Amino acid sequence: MPANRLVKLIEKNSEQLARDLSEKVWNSPRCSDLRKVPADELRARTREIYQNLSNWLLHMSESEIEQRYTELGARRAAQGVAYSHFLWAITATREHMVAFVQREGFSDSPMELRGELELMYILGQFFDRSLYYTAVGYENERTRIGSNLRRRRDDHQKTSI
Repeated sequence: MPANRLVKLIEKNSEQLARDLSEKVWNSPRCSDLRKVPADELRARTREIYQNLSNWLLHMSESEIEQRYTELGARRAAQGVAYSHFLWAITATREHMVAFVQREGFSDSPMELRGELELMYILGQFFDRSLYYTAVGYENERTRIGSNLRRRRDDHQKTSI
């Protein structure tokens, strides 16, 4: 697979990519709500994406991606992070990775260009799925939180009467 070389290049540079992305996200007003997430948790999650990219793109099943990102969406909802800020952080992650591939891709031959295009396609699929499943997890958690609040309010009203 021609894209494999680029995936390995991303993984090799994962620490620097994660640091650069973390700085970009932390300084963006579009992601300011992510300050509710412990910094070490955010850094670990960012590193995880870059360090395990080949696993995410080439080996994870749809159900594994669904589970991981549904859980992540629920976690961010429970932390009180606005979905728009969470969405922007995921989008920034994708853009950061694409920019790196475009900078470092070295598409000097048709085979290398094919590898770069193949990777862009696979990245697109992965991030589209991750965005969908984070939304599902986020919505489910917000519904659960709302139901708990309504139940507590109803219970309080019953005891007040």
